[in-house]
Amino acid sequence: MSDPAAFFETPRLHVRAFRPTDLDEFVAYRAHPEVERYQSWSSYTVEDGRALIASMQRLRPGTPGQWYQFAVEERSSATLVGDLAFKVNESEPREAEVGFSLSPAHQGQGYATEALRALLGHAFGTLGLHRVIAVTDALNEPAAALLERVGMRREAHFHENVFFKGAWGSEFVFALLYREWSVHAR
Repeated sequence: MSDPAAFFETPRLHVRAFRPTDLDEFVAYRAHPEVERYQSWSSYTVEDGRALIASMQRLRPGTPGQWYQFAVEERSSATLVGDLAFKVNESEPREAEVGFSLSPAHQGQGYATEALRALLGHAFGTLGLHRVIAVTDALNEPAAALLERVGMRREAHFHENVFFKGAWGSEFVFALLYREWSVHAR
């Protein structure tokens, strides 16, 4: 059965807008040490979650210059398993950046791959974008492997380019062009 509130769907997932009822599940995985480790926050609170969910109610995905956070929900159980981040470049609206967070309880089951492939399909197919990038901590091997699995190529390795949580960190930049996606998605 299809969810009319979903922006897009996969065989196992609804990718939809956040709802206020997502708050507890959202904060629970965002506050988990395995999730926080490579994210910009040091501790994720109920207030942080409430503010993000409220801010998403006023935004539309694909608005240049604005990050939009999609909720990723398992279709069979209606359980929130993670979220996807999406931001169209304000100065070049044919380019975008993506990101993702997944509940540790739902990692290793292919949900992130399925959701990110669907987001790339939406970006290239529905929105007609030319290029999509993703930035990840160079130590976050699972994230780098996921980005490669969906067809993104590592374009850059910035060494100690960001002061992050009290230390210098390094980042990878991955990218995918529409023409690469159209071949990879077949």
